[in-house]
Amino acid sequence: MKHDYGLILAGGRGTRFWPRSRRARAKQVLKFFGDRTLIQQTVDRLKPVLPPDRIWILTNHHLREEILRQLPEVPKRQILAEPAQRNTAPAIGLAAQILHSIDRDAVMGVFPSDQVIGKPRDYLRLVRPAFKAAAQGKIVVLGIRPRWPETGYGYIEFAQGVKPGAAAVEVLRFREKPDAATARRFVESGNFYWNAGMFFWRTGVFLDALRRFLPKTATLLASVAPFGSRKFRSSLDAAFPKCDNISVDYAVLERAANVAGIPAGDIGWNDVGSWNAVHELHKRDAHGNAIRAEAIIEASSGNYVEAEKKLIALLGVKDLIVVDTPDALLVADRSRAQQVGEIVKRLEKSGRGDLL
Repeated sequence: MKHDYGLILAGGRGTRFWPRSRRARAKQVLKFFGDRTLIQQTVDRLKPVLPPDRIWILTNHHLREEILRQLPEVPKRQILAEPAQRNTAPAIGLAAQILHSIDRDAVMGVFPSDQVIGKPRDYLRLVRPAFKAAAQGKIVVLGIRPRWPETGYGYIEFAQGVKPGAAAVEVLRFREKPDAATARRFVESGNFYWNAGMFFWRTGVFLDALRRFLPKTATLLASVAPFGSRKFRSSLDAAFPKCDNISVDYAVLERAANVAGIPAGDIGWNDVGSWNAVHELHKRDAHGNAIRAEAIIEASSGNYVEAEKKLIALLGVKDLIVVDTPDALLVADRSRAQQVGEIVKRLEKSGRGDLL
């Protein structure tokens, strides 16, 4: 597997995890579970198949120094800051171009930096065949067998009768985030899987697809000076902000013909998309409270509490998120956890950069 490489995407801001997640301390560099941050856990579980010297990370200028500090085993030159946020298609295209210039036989896996996978051994049993299928020229996606009718995820449609396994099978089509009724039909049918945002392909195959489906971005990325040259950074700063702002799903995957998927069973996957997900993943007391603080709980249930150096007392409350930081306090209904990012938008509009 000497031609296999990993790209970890770590440029997001994690606004739904405000007030803990900030520009310089975003979700992926925070500790939610155990003594390792989410991005450290991502690298840790890939080490059996990808040594750190074959892992590349794309992030932003706010986070790069912190990621360098947290991941000293990853070569410094392989932790790159994007000049601007342009979604996943240009980011992956840039990494594919760099890797292709280094190794014409490169096969790359793309991994989010902020997911939890509770069964890493089972997960690696899928990653290895995904790389092998990609080496044969396929574009490979990882699908997660849905555990409930989720409306916040995109879905992958396989043929009827598909079973979870490690073999890559044809993807019939991608489905957008559905409404509740459609999501229920998807789950009941048995052949729809959540799109986990993990992809595998030969760099040459992906660059060909980019030239076909996103020619403007492909041309701009091709104009960037060779990686490691003196003009690389300046040419990247000039070209990258002009790239299309589009996800790789819309730009390439939904339009390509050679897409295969691996339907995964239960690997303990969670995209940790909100404070509600953190609540669900943490150990809870008999009343469903997940507490990460010194706390007194009386006649309260279903709450998530996180605070440092402060006693938190709950009395007669239900299904709340309480997150305390030195300069901000969040109190929210758990059912509205996905809307925490709206608070960040309001802070931006009011010029409160000190809280971002």
